[in-house]
Amino acid sequence: MKSFLFALFLLCSILNLSAQQQNDSIAALYKKQNEVKLNAVMLLAGAFEASYERNLNEESSLGVSFFTPYDNENLDANINYYISPYYRIFFGKKYAAGFFVEGFAMLNSIDREYGVQDSGGFYTYEEESVTDFALGFGLGGKWVSKNGFVFELTGGIGRNLFQNDYDTTIVGKFGFNLGYRF
Repeated sequence: MKSFLFALFLLCSILNLSAQQQNDSIAALYKKQNEVKLNAVMLLAGAFEASYERNLNEESSLGVSFFTPYDNENLDANINYYISPYYRIFFGKKYAAGFFVEGFAMLNSIDREYGVQDSGGFYTYEEESVTDFALGFGLGGKWVSKNGFVFELTGGIGRNLFQNDYDTTIVGKFGFNLGYRF
């Protein structure tokens, strides 16, 4: 009977020690407040999009994304760049992870073509660069490993506020982001 009680005590001690180590690693993950991410889909498409995010608490974070194309021949988009700050609210059980809703602002620059009629009645098309400001919202999901690796799927839509007389009224964001929480 004594050996059974000793074995039971030893087993409980080992399980408690293992649970304490797991709780310590989870607590260490909570102390990591910063994230850097790259959008893998955009890298393959010919653009660079990087994000920095700061976790405010277990349910919210602030971040900023920067986008610019580097291969205009393969990227079928007329956007020159955008800078987009965002705020997220998380609905998951883990710290700053799970399903989220975001609100974002976007300062964007695009190239647009417009027709100009000359004196002979013919149209020539000219291109100009236009900068605008948009507001929008997005949805997504974020998963974080115990080691701090971040995987994120996100999408959003917004509306430019000032240049509404052209076909550049709606803006979008989407991402398949990979990064690290530190």
